[in-house]
Amino acid sequence: MIGFRPAAVGGVVLLAAHCDDLAIGAGGSLLTLCSARPGLRVDALVLSGGGTEREEEEHAALTAFCPGADLRLTVLKMPDGRLPANWEEAKAAVEDLRSRTDPDLVLAPNPADAHQDHRGLAKLVPTAFRGHQALGYEIVKWDGDLGRPSVYQPLTPEVAEAKVTLLQQHYPSQRQRPWYDREAFLGLARIRGIECQSRYAEAFYTSKMTLDLAGG
Repeated sequence: MIGFRPAAVGGVVLLAAHCDDLAIGAGGSLLTLCSARPGLRVDALVLSGGGTEREEEEHAALTAFCPGADLRLTVLKMPDGRLPANWEEAKAAVEDLRSRTDPDLVLAPNPADAHQDHRGLAKLVPTAFRGHQALGYEIVKWDGDLGRPSVYQPLTPEVAEAKVTLLQQHYPSQRQRPWYDREAFLGLARIRGIECQSRYAEAFYTSKMTLDLAGG
């Protein structure tokens, strides 16, 4: 397994259908990235949960998951589970974000995600962020839609533990869900770690990647 290190990451866009998607799918990677790059610009867009306790949870959580970052978060009020019926609103929101930022990396849902809101948002990403490196995060769920990812971010044990702690701390509205627990989050991270010869990892999916093998 060969690792590729980007020369510079000055800005990141985070896209999610629901509050907590980003933290579950990429929380460890965000902790790793933002801790290594103080002042990193992070533009986050969440399509649902606006005006509820979930928006408050998301603001507190992403502030913790993106330490030292220049975080700009927008949480909209689209109804949960209804993205196909609100396609134009979602598309306009993604395009508006694109008009305001030119990131080096986009983290968004996996296009093969079984949840229609996640899958729909993933389909919008290449229509707005056409020349950007996009990675699709995964979210464990009862649908059984976990696949074979091709990109891994190793996590130190300390970061993996911090991710679980922050998930439990900042999303009290989700604690009653039977899958929302330490075993689920660390278990998947351990499996992905095995796959990339690390203790823990988060995994991502990508449809395109350009290499610069002649670069310094």
